[in-house]
Amino acid sequence: MGNVCSAQFSCDGTISRCLDCIVSKAGYICHLKDNLYALRTDFQKLIEARNDVQIRVIVAEQRQMRRLQQVQGWLSRVQDVEKEVPRLSRKINLGGFCSGNCVERYKDGKRVVELLKNVQSLRKEGDFKDVAQTVPENPVDERPLPPTVVGLQSTLDRVWRCLTEEPVGIVGLYGMGGVGKTTLLTQINNSFLHTPNNFDFVIWEVVSRDLQLGKIQESIAKKIGLCNESWDSKSFDEKAQEIFKTMRNTKF
Repeated sequence: MGNVCSAQFSCDGTISRCLDCIVSKAGYICHLKDNLYALRTDFQKLIEARNDVQIRVIVAEQRQMRRLQQVQGWLSRVQDVEKEVPRLSRKINLGGFCSGNCVERYKDGKRVVELLKNVQSLRKEGDFKDVAQTVPENPVDERPLPPTVVGLQSTLDRVWRCLTEEPVGIVGLYGMGGVGKTTLLTQINNSFLHTPNNFDFVIWEVVSRDLQLGKIQESIAKKIGLCNESWDSKSFDEKAQEIFKTMRNTKF
């Protein structure tokens, strides 16, 4: 007698997957009206958030700041959604929620759900702490010199060696008024423009008897690129800490 081979196949898994697929597709059609309403609501909130961000960007750019790349990318993605949501909404309204074309309603319902998820994601992404950053200034600002400078070259060479060749942290210039201290400092400052050096910043700040530490903080912060939207809300001590954290890792 010949051998008998028996094989059994279970259709339960296949049927279950088919049913899930059918229910999922039917859901796009059955919930089209509710999903479209949710899309319109979230889309309106997204546009309001976009408008707020744009206002912040305009104000920042008026302060000579530069918008962040992530903000620009977000605005572009919102613009893409802004074009599609009204177009899809008009299409569904014209076709009606009870249209007999189930295939078209399924496609529209699926796209509504996709757009809704995208809009909700964009709303979360749009919660920016800062929308712009300070444009880095030149490490050195050239300062005007008198047409003719006489008798300071040897002192300039000596100070320059202290700054660039010797392990000197502080160089003090002193003397009677009118001997050329400010002119010498200006020459040193301008030398950083044309001579290779290892300094990250050259900061020129005048400290008078009428000491205003807040003003000095602002000047230094601007020079090292700390001024942004959140800077103005910081306290005096917080600003000092931010300046310290930045400058301790730089040579200036």
